[in-house]
Amino acid sequence: MDVQIEASWKAVLQQEFTKNYFQQIVAHLKTEKATKTIIYPSGSLIFNAFKQTPFNQVKVVILGQDPYHGIGQAMGLSFSVPNGVSNPPSLQNIFKELQTDIGMPIPSSGNLTAWAKQGVLLLNAVLTVRANEAASHSKIGWTNFTDAVIQKLSDEKIHLVFLLWGKFAQEKQILIDETKHSVLKAAHPSPLSAYNGFFGCKHFSRTNEILVKNGVEPINWSF
Repeated sequence: MDVQIEASWKAVLQQEFTKNYFQQIVAHLKTEKATKTIIYPSGSLIFNAFKQTPFNQVKVVILGQDPYHGIGQAMGLSFSVPNGVSNPPSLQNIFKELQTDIGMPIPSSGNLTAWAKQGVLLLNAVLTVRANEAASHSKIGWTNFTDAVIQKLSDEKIHLVFLLWGKFAQEKQILIDETKHSVLKAAHPSPLSAYNGFFGCKHFSRTNEILVKNGVEPINWSF
């Protein structure tokens, strides 16, 4: 199957596209689209995280769960929304922590493409969702694919920083070789849990400290 994904990722993940689980994902999406089911993000944005952050440019991984399921929100980058779309509560809390941590003014736009272009892989564990149905595609096979992505990054790169926010993301820690990479954990930025350890985690300044220590250009979190 010729999956339309950025070339460096295609080379790294080529074997995944031939596996049964991936064929089942494709079949599932085709079946739903045939019944006029609305799926987010649009087809051209499903692999947007990979397009914006090629494999050889990844420095940091921020793992989300599944795409936003409201109209116009999902853009294939975890936690990010397009320009002109109101910032969801979790993203607003991310910006609050950035303001406290590094003094960044809270931006009006929640479009995080500027981070992605600097090497921050904004990866959702599940890459699609039915409109208005959170986690509706959580069991169609995407986690097999994104687990493989995390494993490839861990195996083939060094000095990455993984930001794991919340229990779901932290379950992926087992895939990461911590003798080669750094893992920072905190509560999820959701309003339900942000006060249980996300606020005050200082993950953004700590990430840059780790990158600089390893001779890697730090991220400019401000935009």
